[in-house]
Amino acid sequence: MADNVFVSPDFLTLTLGIIVYFVGVLLNRHIAFLRNYNIPEPVTGGFLAAVAVLAFYQLSGTEIVFEMTTRDRLLVIFFATVGVNARLVDLLVGGRALAVLCVLTVLFVFLQNGVGTLGAWLFGLPSAAGVIMGSIAFVGGHGTTIAWAPAIAAEHGFPAALEVGTAAATLGLIVASVLGGPVAKFLIERGKLTADASGPDGESAVARAEAAPIDKSNFMQALLLVNVAVVLGYLVHGPVTAMGVKLPLFVPCLIMGVVLSNTIPYIFPRMPWPARSPAMSLISDYSLSAFLAMSLMSMQLWTLAGVAGPLLVVVAMQALLAVAFILIVLFPLLGRDYQAAVLSAGFTGLSLGATPTAIASMTAVTRHYGPSPNAFIILPLVSAFFVDLVNMIAIQFFLAG
Repeated sequence: MADNVFVSPDFLTLTLGIIVYFVGVLLNRHIAFLRNYNIPEPVTGGFLAAVAVLAFYQLSGTEIVFEMTTRDRLLVIFFATVGVNARLVDLLVGGRALAVLCVLTVLFVFLQNGVGTLGAWLFGLPSAAGVIMGSIAFVGGHGTTIAWAPAIAAEHGFPAALEVGTAAATLGLIVASVLGGPVAKFLIERGKLTADASGPDGESAVARAEAAPIDKSNFMQALLLVNVAVVLGYLVHGPVTAMGVKLPLFVPCLIMGVVLSNTIPYIFPRMPWPARSPAMSLISDYSLSAFLAMSLMSMQLWTLAGVAGPLLVVVAMQALLAVAFILIVLFPLLGRDYQAAVLSAGFTGLSLGATPTAIASMTAVTRHYGPSPNAFIILPLVSAFFVDLVNMIAIQFFLAG
């Protein structure tokens, strides 16, 4: 525990997150490796900031804690924009990819726990540690770790469950942020894959961007639509939670965005609708970039020291598993096309880090190589609705074994 703690107020945290983002932009602009391998700017700046916070902690003994209220709101806003931009007709076309990704996610969760169990055996740890260093920390992330660690510590003879799980989730987030872009780059350039410029987000999007530059009016229209989706999401989230269905808040906000964009324009065809507009893209890009920069800069890297040795080995094993699974199984079964490559970048984040990390990697890839609109609907649906259920079943299976 640090001798002193400095708590960064929420507005200061947001300000620092924006600064950190611009540091990432500057570094990516001047370092070809970061740019060529599609490392998102907020990842570059956020990780550098986390290292700076670690250095400050080591030199001063003062721990910096960031208030994150605005960060969490930005995540909700981002997923509302994803929902608003969704067209069900496009998703129906990509329905096979959604089904395949769901099936492969089931297989991967069990493989990930198998690798975690092997790592626990190699280092003489209880078998329950394998689940902590498996799907609890990596597919599940920090939230799942916090939820499961107390029970594992109390009932399965692994008192360090929370510390190891939190450290593994943090390392997984870092690795996922770095690997997603290079994986997609390798697949796209090896197969000479290209985006479908004639698709719903190709030439039409370019035409809209040229015909409708961002101004105060269309920006406010887009912002109003996003806020309405968020408000409706809040209203739905309460009753759903009361029924015993545990979903992150961003899920109903995403769904409400989908509902609005697939009903209102058909009921009122003359009404201006800002879905997939430059203004909506601006809101989406800002909210995701600021969220990710704040998330990464707030990582407490000094917590990794106590379990660094065994954990680094297990994280390396999990990263190798994820990359091999994507290259050998996932990408071929998804069709070996451009969308499959973008989803491969996203699955790297989903399997090792978190949904925002996956989306950031996909965004960096599509900014470089071209649009893939369905990928941004398919992956959040798998991560929001499916992964937690599968993970819960897999965790209980391995803990009972």
